[in-house]
Amino acid sequence: MKRRVAIVDGIRTPFCKAGATLAAMRSDDLGALVVRELVARTGIDPADVDEVVFGAVAHPAEAMNLARVIARKAGLPKEISAQTVQRNCASGMQSLTTAALQIQAGEGDLIIAGGAESMSNIPLMFGPEMTSLFIGLMRAKTPMRKLRTIAGFRPSFLAPVVGLQLGLTDPICEMNMGQTAELLACEFGITRDEQDAFAVESHRRACEARSENRLGEEIVPVCPPPRYGAQKTDDGPRDGQSLEKLGSFKPYFDRHAGTVTIANSCPITDGAVALLLCAEDALEEHGLEPIGFIEDWAYAALDHERMGLGPAYATAKLLDRGNGRGRKRGPDLDSFDLIELNEAFAAQVLANERAFRSEEFARDHLGRDKALGEIGRDRLNVNGGAIALGHPVGAPGARLVLTLLTEL
Repeated sequence: MKRRVAIVDGIRTPFCKAGATLAAMRSDDLGALVVRELVARTGIDPADVDEVVFGAVAHPAEAMNLARVIARKAGLPKEISAQTVQRNCASGMQSLTTAALQIQAGEGDLIIAGGAESMSNIPLMFGPEMTSLFIGLMRAKTPMRKLRTIAGFRPSFLAPVVGLQLGLTDPICEMNMGQTAELLACEFGITRDEQDAFAVESHRRACEARSENRLGEEIVPVCPPPRYGAQKTDDGPRDGQSLEKLGSFKPYFDRHAGTVTIANSCPITDGAVALLLCAEDALEEHGLEPIGFIEDWAYAALDHERMGLGPAYATAKLLDRGNGRGRKRGPDLDSFDLIELNEAFAAQVLANERAFRSEEFARDHLGRDKALGEIGRDRLNVNGGAIALGHPVGAPGARLVLTLLTEL
C-alpha cells in the first residue's frame, strides 16, 4: 500500500512583471524567501525536512542546482539534500510529484517542493564569434598574438543572443510558443474576439479575487531592493479591461494574419512558490494539519507544434488509467469541483476546452470512444489565470496547485 501524500500548506511571492518590482531579486532569493516563510508558518523544525525539490526553467549560472542554493539561503541545515527539476512550464508541478514519489517510496516524510523563476535575469549571451574571440584572447601567449586576435573583431560579434527568446522556441519544430498558439487558434477556429474576451474575464476574476483578498492568504509580501517598499499583490491584473482596449493590440507572432497578441497572452513574470508535503502517517508526529492530498497525476507528450494541448492528453491519460495507482478505474471530469488550467495563451485554453468536449478529437488523438467532457467556465480558473496573474515559467505548476487548494 503506497503512502498517501498530504499537502500541509503553501506560500508564494506576488507575481510581478519582468523588469519591474522584483527584477533586482534572483530566482534563488525569491525561492529562499518563500521557503523561510513556509517554515515559519507551519512551525516545523527545519532539521526535520528530508529534501527540497524546486522546479526551474532558466537555471541561473550562479545557482545551477537552484534548489540547494534556495535551501541554504533559507537557513535550512546543510545536511538537507536538494534537487532541481525541469519540465518547462510544468516544472513547479514536477517538483510536487517528484517529492510525492519520494515520500511514497519511504525516502522521506517531510519535503518542501516548489518553483522559482526570475525571468528578469535570464541573460543576454554572446554568439559563437565573440565567444571564439574571447577564447582566442585567453589562449594567446604573446602581445602580438593578442593583437592579431583583437584585429579579427567585428562589431557584428556584439549582437546579443537573447536567452529568453531561445528558451521560448522549440528546437524541433522551430516555432516559438506564441506561434504554436496561433496554430491552435487556426486549427480550432478560435477568433480574435474569443481570445480577447477570455483575457478580459481572466483579468476581471483576478481583480475581484485581489479586491476580496482571496489570493492574499497564499501571498507573502516582498520588500525588494533598491526601494524596499512592500509588494503585497500581483501586479498583472488590470481593472477595467475591455474588448475595446484589448482590440487595440496588434498580433504579435503573426503580424499579417494572426490573432494572438501580448494582451491575450500571459506576461513574462518573476516569482516563486513553495509547498510543504508530508506523509499522511507522519502528520500527527509533526503536529500538522493538511489542506489537501495528492491523489494522482499524469504527464503526456504530443506534437511539439501543438504543445498547448498537453492538458487534454494528460487528462485523458489520468482518466483512462486503470488500477495503476490502486483504483479500479479513473474518475470522470464531473468528479472535479474546480479545475486550474495554465493560461499561457487564451487561444491555448480555448483550444483545450474544445478538445475536451470533442468526440472526434477523443477518437482521433486520445484513443477514446467518448469526449473527456465539458470543463465549464464556472469551475475553471475561478480566481483568474496566468494571463492576468503572470507566468514565471518554473513556478506556475506549483501555483496552480496552491491556488486550487486554497480556493477549495
